[in-house]
Amino acid sequence: MMSLKAETMEADRNLETDVEPKEHYCDVCATSFSRRSSLMRHIIIHTKKKPHLCELCGARFAFKAKLKQHLMLTHANDKPYSCRKCNDSFLDKTSLRDHMAMHSKEKHHRCSVCGSFFLKKSYLALHMRSHTGEKPFSCETCGSCFSRKSNLTDHKRTHSGERPFSCGICGSSFSQKSHLNGHVRTHNEERPFSCDICSSSFLLKSYLVQHMRVHTGERPFACSLCSSTFSQKAHLIGHLRRHAGIKPYSCELCNACFVQKSDLTRHIQTHTGLKPFCCEVCGSCFAQKSCLIEHVRTHTGEKPYFCKVCCVSLSRKSYLLEHERKHSGYKPYSCGVCGSSFLRNSDLGVHMRVHTDERPYTCEICGSSFKQNSHMLGHRRKHSHLKSSSSTNISCDTDTTAQIQTIKTAECKI
Repeated sequence: MMSLKAETMEADRNLETDVEPKEHYCDVCATSFSRRSSLMRHIIIHTKKKPHLCELCGARFAFKAKLKQHLMLTHANDKPYSCRKCNDSFLDKTSLRDHMAMHSKEKHHRCSVCGSFFLKKSYLALHMRSHTGEKPFSCETCGSCFSRKSNLTDHKRTHSGERPFSCGICGSSFSQKSHLNGHVRTHNEERPFSCDICSSSFLLKSYLVQHMRVHTGERPFACSLCSSTFSQKAHLIGHLRRHAGIKPYSCELCNACFVQKSDLTRHIQTHTGLKPFCCEVCGSCFAQKSCLIEHVRTHTGEKPYFCKVCCVSLSRKSYLLEHERKHSGYKPYSCGVCGSSFLRNSDLGVHMRVHTDERPYTCEICGSSFKQNSHMLGHRRKHSHLKSSSSTNISCDTDTTAQIQTIKTAECKI
């Protein structure tokens, strides 16, 4: 959790513009700064003073941020300072003190649009951009715009490949500090953000926010090309790629291409054959954890996804999306040959065989082939009927062969 003071400094930096004059100079190295406070922090480098003491091990640091990083990486499991009101624990006294200020509810700055209150005027200024849509910070490389300077800084690393935040335990590096914080929790198995409805817990607060939309049904990301809406921005981006026919992720083993990186990850597991996620009830194993979770619902009977129109409950999110299309009449899968539209991609695949004349289902008895599995199964029942007839002493090999040939000739026309 970022301390209140750190958040204030971050907000102040976000409000700072790139054109602000740098009037404060370091006498030692001549580096210039736009604020005197920034200069004073810089001077500490030259004095070699380390005023920030770790109360747990005695280590000293020149900057408070370095002390906090040390506490998180070295003493991640030691949180000796606890809040008396909510029992949250913290690494240092400063974080506890800032946390206690949150309980005081001294938020004097009110948003005139939505009524939200903020501790600092700078917080309110940042919040107002969510209403105005103002994004004053733009990327010189790709033109993307952001409401906060810190978001632009994070974005620039996607171009440069810079990963300045390193894990002191395993050496993994990250482009954002929040990603490092979430990673560190994987080492100590900490999941501090919990859902009040189903008790699921998460490494990052953003994961919890996404999860809550499962319960609320909120889908804030809308496609500008069709009526589809999504609970996550990443899902909308993947959806837009489907409209455009873009598949940027390719498999190095078979050259198959995919819209989303997660689709490629799932595909690669088909090459490895690994199925590390096993059901404790029946022993079935799966390549992905999400598949195991869906499978477990066949044992528990849980159906967490509800249709807002008819209140029917379903066990899988994909089932809910498909079901909702029946109410809306939306058919996203279109035939490029004749323009026919379908609810499911599988239905489109079956339809395409009308144009290609592909017949992937073959009868093992007589070799007849069919476009649909249901047609092949119906055909095989006729073989079973002939076999049962022959068992009642109407067994004439010549006649039976003739009947099979008649069936084969008639159904090849299907």
